[in-house]
Amino acid sequence: MGSARFLPLQVAAVCYRKRGASFEFLLVNTTGGDKWTFPKGATARRLSHSQAAEREALEEAGAVGVIEPQHFHLYLQPKGDSKVRDGVQEFVVKAFMLEVTHTQPPQEPKRNPTWFSVDDARRAFAMGREERHAAELRTVIDRAVERLSEGRIVPRYRPALTDRIWRSLLRLLEVRHR
Repeated sequence: MGSARFLPLQVAAVCYRKRGASFEFLLVNTTGGDKWTFPKGATARRLSHSQAAEREALEEAGAVGVIEPQHFHLYLQPKGDSKVRDGVQEFVVKAFMLEVTHTQPPQEPKRNPTWFSVDDARRAFAMGREERHAAELRTVIDRAVERLSEGRIVPRYRPALTDRIWRSLLRLLEVRHR
């Protein structure tokens, strides 16, 4: 029986904003500076995966906003230098939607956070990448646009409103139970 091979995990924040009837995505340069990508990085012990993705958005893109608690897509992404023996490592990346409310200067230099239209983001992913990896990133954009267009984004969590609704439901059930 062979041993299973597990790929390391990273998390990405798919940062977006609505502009008129369309959407824009905030991309950053890779650390090498030669490609565009979503803000992404490692998970952290003390953070949920969505919180780690939110942290990456702030560090790499200076993006602040509301992140969905659940990932909406998984994709494969290489990291490293293909010119070096064993220089490329593939990662599984969990993608989380982050609605950007505002931006600030990123904490990491040379990331050049830039807003792209859907079509421009799809084209930017093709530059400097193998087709299969560019296709993975284009699929993330397509899935994000699909979710945004269908209105499937989870509404912001508001504890006070949630508590009031639960109390009302409990009172209603209590009255009906008597």
